[in-house]
Amino acid sequence: MSRIAKNPVSLPKGVEVKIDGQHVTVKGAKGAQEWVVHPDVEVVLEEGVVAVRPATESKQAWAQAGTTRALINNMVVGVSQGFEKKLQLVGVGYRAQSKGRTLNLNLGFSHPVDYAVPEGIEISTPSQTEIVVSGIDKQKVGQVSAEIRSFRPPEPYKGKGVRYADEHVVRKEAKKK
Repeated sequence: MSRIAKNPVSLPKGVEVKIDGQHVTVKGAKGAQEWVVHPDVEVVLEEGVVAVRPATESKQAWAQAGTTRALINNMVVGVSQGFEKKLQLVGVGYRAQSKGRTLNLNLGFSHPVDYAVPEGIEISTPSQTEIVVSGIDKQKVGQVSAEIRSFRPPEPYKGKGVRYADEHVVRKEAKKK
């Protein structure tokens, strides 16, 4: 039985939730998100909080209720505060530059890597070795960050590559003669 599903989602000021059957829409200062809830789950709006309950007492319904509660909470946080992930480029000559809806990356390859930024995501480069990915959809922000990191993941010997700002790269010792 999910303990997460038992906690209601409280709504901060300026966030509006609309429930139409299985369709949930969340609007806030940063934008709006919508999502279709699983049929095993009931979503109820009552006095400034969103309650999530399973439609039946099955194990799968409780699991879906917990997942639904977490996703609705992420939608509420996204439209009120937003999400962001920071990436760092470590390596000689590794650079990032944001040009409109394209991210230009020089990662030690013979060619530059151009990444087209998807809709709903903002990418900024405060310095040449820092990338900040932000948006209202937590899943999309994480996916875009993972795609940028996958162009040159950090290698274990020198630590060169694209890494998350809070990531610890375990270094290996060099081969001995």
